[in-house]
Amino acid sequence: MSLQDNLMTAMKAAMKSKDSVALTALRSIKSAILLAQTESGSKGSMSEADEVKLLQKLVKQRRDSATIFAAQNRSDLAEPELAEVEIISQFLPEMLSEAEVEKHVIDAIAKLGATSMKDMGKVMGVVSKELAGKTDGKTISTLVKKNLIT
Repeated sequence: MSLQDNLMTAMKAAMKSKDSVALTALRSIKSAILLAQTESGSKGSMSEADEVKLLQKLVKQRRDSATIFAAQNRSDLAEPELAEVEIISQFLPEMLSEAEVEKHVIDAIAKLGATSMKDMGKVMGVVSKELAGKTDGKTISTLVKKNLIT
């Protein structure tokens, strides 16, 4: 089943259960997909990798918003954002643990013969392509820095 089919099924269930937070999150996913499909230069359909990137972007936006709201002591605004993160995350593939990502980083460093921070870009490029959709860039960056320094 495609993402859009899963999305429509989830929207129907949210409507029936009158879950407004879930419905808001699902509608924002649908809106983002439609915008991506209709923007100039697009083919009218999205690959699975593009869908994952889009979902990760939506999750990141909501986490960032929730962090800002929490810093301003606005838990009334932060909580719905975090609830939407949980709903959107259901459509993402299973994320790798930090230990699994670190194993990939160490393998890439060894394979490329990277020795200093000057090689960080090469390592980031290889690992980012390899783990696209399975982890975020911040985690990769942190682990690459940690393993290149030591």
